[in-house]
Amino acid sequence: MKSTSQSQFLDVITRDEATQRFQRHLRLAPLGQERVALGAALHRVLAEDVVAGIDVPGFDRSNVDGFAVQAADTHGAQEERARTLHLSDELLRPGVVPRVTVTAGTATTIATGGMLPRGADAVVMVEHTELRDDGRVEIRRAATAGENVSYAGTDIARGEAVLRAGQRLTSREIGVLAALGLADVPVHRAPRVAIFSTGDEIVARGQPLRTGAVYDSNAAIIGAAVEELGGRPVHLGVIPDDEAALSAALARGLACDAVVFSGGTSKGEGDLSYRVVGRLADPGIVAHGVALKPGKPVCLAVTGGKPVVILPGFPTSAIFTFHEFLAPVLRAFAGLPPDRQDTVPATLPMRVNSERGRTEYLLVGLVRTEDGLAAYPMGKGSGSVTAFSTADGFITIPQHTEMLDAGDRVDVQLLGQGLEPADLILIGSHCVGLDWLAGQMIGEGWRVKSLNVGSSGGLMAAKRGECDIAGMHLMDPASGEYNRPLLTDALELLPGYGRMQGIVFRPGDPRFEGRSRDEAVAVVTGDRDCVMVNRNAGSGTRVVIDRLLGSARPSGYGVQTKSHNAVAVAVAQQRADWGVAIDTVARQYGLGFIPVQEERYDFIVPKSRLERPAVLAFRRLLEAASTRAALRGLGFRVDAD
Repeated sequence: MKSTSQSQFLDVITRDEATQRFQRHLRLAPLGQERVALGAALHRVLAEDVVAGIDVPGFDRSNVDGFAVQAADTHGAQEERARTLHLSDELLRPGVVPRVTVTAGTATTIATGGMLPRGADAVVMVEHTELRDDGRVEIRRAATAGENVSYAGTDIARGEAVLRAGQRLTSREIGVLAALGLADVPVHRAPRVAIFSTGDEIVARGQPLRTGAVYDSNAAIIGAAVEELGGRPVHLGVIPDDEAALSAALARGLACDAVVFSGGTSKGEGDLSYRVVGRLADPGIVAHGVALKPGKPVCLAVTGGKPVVILPGFPTSAIFTFHEFLAPVLRAFAGLPPDRQDTVPATLPMRVNSERGRTEYLLVGLVRTEDGLAAYPMGKGSGSVTAFSTADGFITIPQHTEMLDAGDRVDVQLLGQGLEPADLILIGSHCVGLDWLAGQMIGEGWRVKSLNVGSSGGLMAAKRGECDIAGMHLMDPASGEYNRPLLTDALELLPGYGRMQGIVFRPGDPRFEGRSRDEAVAVVTGDRDCVMVNRNAGSGTRVVIDRLLGSARPSGYGVQTKSHNAVAVAVAQQRADWGVAIDTVARQYGLGFIPVQEERYDFIVPKSRLERPAVLAFRRLLEAASTRAALRGLGFRVDAD
């Protein structure tokens, strides 16, 4: 069955045209206002200017504990030559209205926050005085008129506009409003956004996860993003691939100010979302298919002035398209100004290929170098749930650009406000042992950034001075030694630990069970039905695999994954029959293991960074007896203490 929506999906339009079509039918203005109690006003947006009805402070008050005086009586006072004043019997605590006037030659005891008495024009700190037994006070430091006094209205003056409409209320603004005595405030009504996810493969959080299913992360991500934008998420749950159920969910959602859900936006036969939204009118669907990567299948609709958006199912695609199209609308509905786009210049350390015809958003991690910032592509794809959370920003590759070369200058749009530099930058090969070490560093209060680009990528980053530490396990083909022969004079090696690389397989598989390494290799190179999962070129494990196989290319050789865990998952789920990974990961997944080769996983440090505080802390951690014991517990081979 071909619907109008399916045909429209084939008409892919540009991002700018999609935005124009979408916003043309929306009123980009606040939805109204309401008064809320001050205790419920945090993060709300003021709908009106707040004008002070009182002075703050409302009276002249003392800023210190001491004595209210006439400043002229203290002139010339010193430690060696004190001025003596008669002390009244009045004690001015906060809330006490003074009765006694301070006249020439007299003083009154006053506490911090106390009301300044008539006649006084300064307060001498108690630390600069000495009480005498005859009821007088010695002043040992001269005061000037106005010293240690806050005069009425100097903080806030009656009639002053202290806060403006459109300001978002943080704890600081709440304090100002409380000081004015306000019990409630006028705020823009927060837009209510209906959110649900679609698909028979989607499982609600907290429920058992069956094979082939995924947990519903999109609704959580989008719900949190709605709150960040001043909205109120209304979660409608997970809706199965049933047209009637989807129609009912959409109808419930339209009771809110906006509807957003994910999944079912492409033109596959099982994708029903666009069919349901396609029935909307006034005007209905305005764009279905935008020249973006990620995010091409996004579907934008409007009905009765309310936006309805179907986001792609993959998490990174969903969050990008949400922020691209719906976030500006929700900000306007909530009374917030347009988002400020903070960008920083950076250099690409590697070549990046792009698909001509689509504007591409490429998530990157930023690393400080001597020459500025380097932008490392995250490389996890639109299906990743972690790429957005670990990235610092993204670069926009124009739709007619096919390639950015290593060394190109790019502008990185930051995902947060400002860039918080990391204390310790780790670039190189992934290892669960390094994950543990990084976790310990974070626990000690260090900010750590990890970028997994493989051993070769880590070595190059260390040579360029782009990281503090590169984790690597690269064998020198000539000597068979790991890591050390590959160093330059500018690099230092921190000894790490040994790992056993081996063939992983499902327990009980007769092709591997009980066989030696050479016997297993003979089986896999002679059986086309025995499928492998490979590792990415440039990784230390790929070097081991290619030495193991020689010129043989078994089935699955072209399937390259980027971690030991990915290899183990592929074998455990029977998408492959074998691969090469470390024994620690094999145990985590309950897989069989045939040892192939022990390797060294070491840490390479640019000598220019050896004395950095975070690097010194990492070295101390690595050398600690407790650390060595913990690494042994994880299954790594640590040299004897």
